[in-house]
Amino acid sequence: MSSQDEQFQAAAPDPAASSADDGMTWWYRWLCRIAGVIGGMSCAFAGLWNCVTINPLNIAAGVWMMLNAFVLFLCEAPFCCQFIEFANAVSVRADKLRPWQKAAFYCGMAVFPVMLSLTLTTLFGNAIAFATGVLYGLSALGKKGDAISYARIHQQQKQMDEEKLTGALEGQA
Repeated sequence: MSSQDEQFQAAAPDPAASSADDGMTWWYRWLCRIAGVIGGMSCAFAGLWNCVTINPLNIAAGVWMMLNAFVLFLCEAPFCCQFIEFANAVSVRADKLRPWQKAAFYCGMAVFPVMLSLTLTTLFGNAIAFATGVLYGLSALGKKGDAISYARIHQQQKQMDEEKLTGALEGQA
């Protein structure tokens, strides 16, 4: 077995371990990945368009947006970066991050070029990348509970309050 095969085996993600950790369903995980790829494409095109100017802040924002696109492709779709040796290793490491960490990272990456140069190109170019961060942030909140379990919790809370009240009244008498 060659060293490349060993590296690929070591970098191959374990789907059972990652899906059990974050509690995301398969379709939501794919939605986040697709949003990341589309966000990377929008960042790349808008960043390239933003660089066609003489304003240095627009050029800096455009370069940052293209860097955002590269990072999004590297983390969410490493098959797009097959020419880079470490793409699979970075993707595996990104998959091990918690959803709130990905959310903070992606939203922070998307906000920086907007703060650098507030134009429609930077706003629209980073909107989907920011939305990817929001999707990961929503998954970090967890699943929504059902009404029956909330009613049970409320009933238990009410019983505990009544027991405390009756215990306090008996202690005074």
